[in-house]
Amino acid sequence: MSRSRRRHHRDRTRPGSPALRPWQPTVNPYPPIEPLSRDQVEAIHCAALEILAVHGMRILSPRARDILATAGNRVEHGESMVYFDPDYVELALGRAPPSYDFHARNPDRTVTVGGNRVNFAPVAGPSFVSDLDRGRRAGTYAELCNFVRLIQMLDILHIGGAGSFEPLDLPAETRHLDRIYAAATLTDKVFNAPLLGAARARDALEMACIVHRTNPDELSRHNRVILSGGINTNSPRQLDENLCEGMLALVEVGQAIVVTPFTLLGAMAPTTIAGALALQNAEALACLALIQTVRPGAPVAYGGFTSNVDMRTGAPAFGTPEYVKATLSGAQMARRYRLPYRSSNTNAANTVDAQAAYESEMSLWAAVMGHANIVNHAAGWLEGGLVASFEKLIVDAEMLQMMAESLEPVRVDADTLAFDAIGEVLPGGHFFGAAHTLERYRHVFYEPIVSDWRNFETWSETGGLDAAERANRVWKQMLREYERPPLDPAVEEELQAYMARRKKEIAAAGC
Repeated sequence: MSRSRRRHHRDRTRPGSPALRPWQPTVNPYPPIEPLSRDQVEAIHCAALEILAVHGMRILSPRARDILATAGNRVEHGESMVYFDPDYVELALGRAPPSYDFHARNPDRTVTVGGNRVNFAPVAGPSFVSDLDRGRRAGTYAELCNFVRLIQMLDILHIGGAGSFEPLDLPAETRHLDRIYAAATLTDKVFNAPLLGAARARDALEMACIVHRTNPDELSRHNRVILSGGINTNSPRQLDENLCEGMLALVEVGQAIVVTPFTLLGAMAPTTIAGALALQNAEALACLALIQTVRPGAPVAYGGFTSNVDMRTGAPAFGTPEYVKATLSGAQMARRYRLPYRSSNTNAANTVDAQAAYESEMSLWAAVMGHANIVNHAAGWLEGGLVASFEKLIVDAEMLQMMAESLEPVRVDADTLAFDAIGEVLPGGHFFGAAHTLERYRHVFYEPIVSDWRNFETWSETGGLDAAERANRVWKQMLREYERPPLDPAVEEELQAYMARRKKEIAAAGC
């Protein structure tokens, strides 16, 4: 791809269009930052194995406990406890692949998870949504669809969104179907499955198969990943039955699973970073070993979500120095097992302000320089994960684009050294009118989405909008320009028929 193609571009036939980075893989060419020594990594690894062997982990799925017992681990069914044999864990982990391809319905948007690839995914999970016009409120399906449309347009987001927030105007029992339908039809990117129970996971799988014109047996036979699901352990040391069964429904047909313990220092984990990492590692290894027992070679990712809390209130804190150190250290543990790593862009701010920006920048810096392969919640996360914000989605996209551009290599050759241009400009002059500058005028520097680089006088004369206000204008402009990606009408009809049938079945079952 040419340098001009890689640079951000603004469609100048449509005034006011945001300067969006074209779709392309983001590759990190730099060595990772590693706060832990090799001995410290091994100490955390050994502590995790000892935690699993001595203290054990509560697995609330009877089926999973039976699988683990058959594999040679000690199980106490009355307490739902599993005590893992260290040799079993080591052997099971060795079966996991170091990377995998995650296929989109648009082949050009297939992503690789692993190696030096960095894949950004939007916020997922909140119940609330916010914007400057209407404030904080319960999310609706219409608003979710608009959020998904923006995700489609932001090519810096490699992964789409099936649940950037909950559409609370729809029935809880069936809204997952509508969320998947929105992700499957309004974007042509990969998206994740809800794993709260096997039924929801299978619904996502069936709908993804409709989109890809395949079936679960074909996926399993060819080890083709078209769906991914994420699970959190219920820290400390517990895996819920519903999440476990949802996870296994995807694992059995070779789809990808991201395992992320939810370990907050002082709340669900010890107050020390080392202790929290040992617990995070133990919980992750337990789930990853289970997955590799069910299907050896199944695609997985090791997730880290260790941060601290405000000890005065117990509220989670994100984007902190503790979060940075835990994120970078968690990445080292993932590399120790030759597994892809998942991290997050997090903040605890309640509005799109300086705190939201600097905490997110701290989180992003740690994730990227730790070589995270999946950065969840990369755009739109606010209020500690309770809110998906339209303005934060745009501000985060700006930060992601700048981060990605910072990873581009520096060219040093006869052209870029600009020897003739330096000689052309007299001492004390300027390079604005130099031929070297004018030849590169359109693509010479990063062009921002919301940053305003004008001087104070010009900025104030044109309204003096802050970053959140400019982002508000940007996302509205983007929605006006959204174009739905092509989809075979027969596929859409089949998706609608599947949704209608499943909604009737769920209603009839009374669940």
